Amino acid sequence: MEWQLNDAQNLALIDREIGDYQFSPAQYEIVRQVIYATGDFEYKSLIRFSDRALPAGAAALAACSTIIVDVPMVQVGIRSTIQKTFANPVYCSADSNNWSPKDQSNSAAWEIETLARKYPEAIFVMSQGQAALTALLELIEAEEIRPALVIGTPAGFIDVDVAKQRLNDSNVPHIRIDGRKGNAVVATAIINGLVELAWQAYGHDNQG
Repeated sequence: MEWQLNDAQNLALIDREIGDYQFSPAQYEIVRQVIYATGDFEYKSLIRFSDRALPAGAAALAACSTIIVDVPMVQVGIRSTIQKTFANPVYCSADSNNWSPKDQSNSAAWEIETLARKYPEAIFVMSQGQAALTALLELIEAEEIRPALVIGTPAGFIDVDVAKQRLNDSNVPHIRIDGRKGNAVVATAIINGLVELAWQAYGHDNQG
């Protein structure tokens, strides 16, 4: 995909200012996208990649696996990139309110559980809701689903670090933001960066 001049200039500035790092070239491409989207270099020290995260995620994208997101902002933010590349189906749990229980405090978890059971091997982007991420983890730990990739970036102060540690312990390919920071902007940058990497690797197989 082509970058505009302003994008290239900003990314070059990040390259000059980021300092030392130990990311692989592919990981670094995603890290710089997160920094570019947020203007926050601290994410360099907060983003974590499981061992198989990038190859597993790229392969799933190339196979046109379903993508499940938790908020419309992510769905809108990745739509253009997805449409120009692998055209994966993208579903948002917020569109499933008609399935939710009367207790709206549990609606995020209910919606994610419903979609996860329908698409157990999807790519899941849990950007804001700790409850949604926790519900997804419970299904993973019960071996009811086996996601191709989980992106976990919810912010929070109470128990969010516990949920993120559970994701780390899940043995599911994942990309997460440690600590209290995170949001939909970060998640969108991660998935868009991953799509671009996957398109470089597999795009020729999806053309013609």
